[in-house]
Amino acid sequence: MDPFLVLLHSLSGSLSGNDLMELKFLCRERVSKRKLERVQSGLDLFTVLLEQNDLERGHTGLLRELLASLRRHDLLQRLDDFEAGTATAAPPGEADLQVAFDIVCDNVGRDWKRLARELKVSEAKMDGIEEKYPRSLSERVRESLKVWKNAEKKNASVAGLVKALRTCRLNLVADLVEEAQESVSKSENMSPVLRDSTVSSSETP
Repeated sequence: MDPFLVLLHSLSGSLSGNDLMELKFLCRERVSKRKLERVQSGLDLFTVLLEQNDLERGHTGLLRELLASLRRHDLLQRLDDFEAGTATAAPPGEADLQVAFDIVCDNVGRDWKRLARELKVSEAKMDGIEEKYPRSLSERVRESLKVWKNAEKKNASVAGLVKALRTCRLNLVADLVEEAQESVSKSENMSPVLRDSTVSSSETP
């Protein structure tokens, strides 16, 4: 899986509705009104920018500028990590888990302990996580996912995480994770020729 597409999907999944509206406003001089009207997610917008060559793997200046305008320092950190080689160096399957983790952290709040128990995280570990992050539910979720991943090692998988989510009746979050995997795979499989033809056809009145 292309680490850059994984990064873009991760960023998209962490954007709020207001973030997306602001991004569309900031891109109004780069992207046609018709295309912006079709944009329903951050990934949609990033795909358009990729198609127009405004955004490339080796040229992330625009992406950095947009994230800075949103004052999303957490997302800028992800971009920094990617450019430093952290994402590129991830072993197979690691990138998929990272996308899933980001989605779970953004969408599982007060139910984090229920999910942690299903993932076999001990009560002692959960108490320690709670003490470490007394004010951040998302960080509690992320830390519990890390504990699970470290315990499972190579057996940790997106499928296993989705199964745990569904057991906890967090079906909406499970659906989001599965949709993210499908979306990244489709984006990765889209050839440059297909992208070019898509751009050309979209510009036809």
